[in-house]
Amino acid sequence: MFVDRTDAGIRLATALRDLHGPDVVVVGLPRGGVPVAWEVARALGAPLDVIVVRKLGVPFQRELAMGAIGEGDVQVLDQSVIDAAAVTPAELAATVSVESTELNRRVHRFRSTSPALSFTGKTVIVVDDGVATGSTAKAACQVVKARGAARIVLAVPVAPPDAVTDLSRIADDVVCLSSPAQFNAVGQWYRHFPQITDTEVTELLQRVNPDRVPVPVTPAGNPPHAVDEDVVIQTEDARLPGHLALPAESAAIVVFVHGSGSSRFSPRNRFVARTLNDAGIGTLLLDLLTPHEETDRRCVFDIALLARRLVDVTEWLRRRPEAAAAQIGYFGASTGGGAALWAAADPAAGPFAVVSRGGRPDLAADRLDQVTCPTLLIVGGRDEAVIALNRHALTRLRCERELTIVEGATHLFEEPGALDEVASLACDWFTTHLAGSPSSA
Repeated sequence: MFVDRTDAGIRLATALRDLHGPDVVVVGLPRGGVPVAWEVARALGAPLDVIVVRKLGVPFQRELAMGAIGEGDVQVLDQSVIDAAAVTPAELAATVSVESTELNRRVHRFRSTSPALSFTGKTVIVVDDGVATGSTAKAACQVVKARGAARIVLAVPVAPPDAVTDLSRIADDVVCLSSPAQFNAVGQWYRHFPQITDTEVTELLQRVNPDRVPVPVTPAGNPPHAVDEDVVIQTEDARLPGHLALPAESAAIVVFVHGSGSSRFSPRNRFVARTLNDAGIGTLLLDLLTPHEETDRRCVFDIALLARRLVDVTEWLRRRPEAAAAQIGYFGASTGGGAALWAAADPAAGPFAVVSRGGRPDLAADRLDQVTCPTLLIVGGRDEAVIALNRHALTRLRCERELTIVEGATHLFEEPGALDEVASLACDWFTTHLAGSPSSA
C-alpha cells in the first residue's frame, strides 16, 4: 500500500537510482503518472516529459480496457477483450473517435507549455502510477520507440504479475515494486488516490529543474475514523465487497452506486467520498455486481437488480450497531444514478437524500414520481444528451429537487476543477438534508 503518488514516486526512484546521466529522460503518463514521474525525475536529476495516451474502454464497461491510442497515431488493441465483450467495429470506431479528440486536446494543452523532448538515442524511463491491463503502457512504449529511444525502461509502483510478464516483451526492462496476485484496480493500492488535473500536470512540467531544491509535498491528513474497513455484504443472491468509512461521531452515511464500467475503486467516487469524510459524513463504497456479472451487458443495465441489491445493502447497513441510528443517503453516478433513484422509491430503503452525478434518471423513469427524499441532479454542461434526460426527470420528480449544471464539464467531470465542484455540491446537499451529519446539527 502506497500513501499517495508522491510516496510511490520516491520509492520508485530508489529502485531506479542506478539510471542517471545526460542520456536519461523520464516520461510520465498523464494524468496520474506525472506526479510519480516528477519524483523520479527529481531524484535522478533527469528532464521530465509526458507521453499522451488514452485507454479505449469497452462501451458498456468503460474501465475495462480493450486497447489504447497514443501520440503519433499509435493504436494498441486487445482482440481477446473485444471478442469477449462482443464489441462491434462501429462501437470500436466510435470509441477511438471520442478518445482521439480528448488525446489531441491534451497534447495541445501540455505541449503548449512544455515542448516535446528528443528521445533519439536516449534511455527513456516510462512511468505511470500503476498498470491494470497494460494497454496504455504498451501504447506509451510504442510512442517512445517510434521517437527513437535507444532503451525503454517501464517503471510502475504496482501491477498484476501477468501484466508485468506481458510488458516485459515490449519494454527493454520493467521495474515494478509490487505485483499482487489479487488485483482489481490501481487505486486499491493507494491510501490517497485523488484525481489529477491538467493544471497540476502542466505545473509539474514547468517546475522541473534538476538544480533546484524540490518543494516537499505533504499528503493531506484525514479525520480520525471510528470505522475504516473492507466489508463483504451478503444480499439475497450475492456477496458484495465494499469499504465502509465512518468518521468519529458520524451520524450520517452515504452509499455510493457507481456507473457501468466502474468499480468501488473509482477515483472519482473516492475523491467525493473523502470530501464527505472530511465533513464528518460516513461513506460506503461497494460493487453491486459480482466480477462475473460485470462482464455481462444484461446485468450491467439491469437497474431493477442493482436497485434491489442496493435496498438489501441499506438494510444491512442499518443492522450495523455503529450505523443503526445514522441517516442514509445515496450518491449515484451514470447508470448508478438510475439505480439510486429506483431504490429511493422503495419504502424499504427510505434514504434521506440522493445526489446523482452525470446520472441516468431515465432508467428509473417509472419510479421517479415515487421518490420522496430531496434529490440533487448534477450534470456536466457539455454532456448535452444527459442534460436533456435530467431535465425531463426533474419534471417527473415530486420531491424537493434541484438540477445543477457544471459549466464546461463533460460526462466524467475530468476538466480542471469540475470534480471539486461536484464534491462541494454533494457535500452541501448531504450536510443540509442528512440531519444527523455534524455540519447540519
